[in-house]
Amino acid sequence: MTDKRAAVLDAAIDLLGREGLRGLTHRGVDAAAGVPAGSTSNYFRTRRALLEGVLDRLVERDRADVAVLGGGNLPRTEEELVDMLAGYVMFATGPDAVRTRARFALFVETTASPSLRRSVQRRRDELRGMGLAVLAALGSSDPVAGARVLTDHLDGMILHRLTSDDVDLDPRDDLRRMVRALR
Repeated sequence: MTDKRAAVLDAAIDLLGREGLRGLTHRGVDAAAGVPAGSTSNYFRTRRALLEGVLDRLVERDRADVAVLGGGNLPRTEEELVDMLAGYVMFATGPDAVRTRARFALFVETTASPSLRRSVQRRRDELRGMGLAVLAALGSSDPVAGARVLTDHLDGMILHRLTSDDVDLDPRDDLRRMVRALR
């Protein structure tokens, strides 16, 4: 991905996370990215193409974050998994809350767009595949179901932390219970 295209998508994510879907326009992204008018449209001709680009960039950045949180390795023990997941939850609801709000705005948008829903699902399946690999390596009796339950739980936990006053609670105990239940 070119640096300018990545900068446009990062600006779109930031705009979406701060202003919601109504604020996400080609012109608004141009201004937020500090690029000449029409630049975003040159990369993404339609709003749908822009949303697809945002989804791809979110997954790309999520992959990079998981690699950093896991020290470049997939967790080898349940406790390493709990630590990585807790780190992700804290990052997603703290320093990276704007990007997380952008992701949830896209989730809401999928309720009105079956084709966007399929796009989100493809990307969710990719991330879920990472969880499946980890749970399988840890000896889960049903890693496919476990990965689905775990990602759904994480989405709920993150949404709760973004929308409540419980942001100071350490998620490790809840995550530890969840991981143990997925054996």
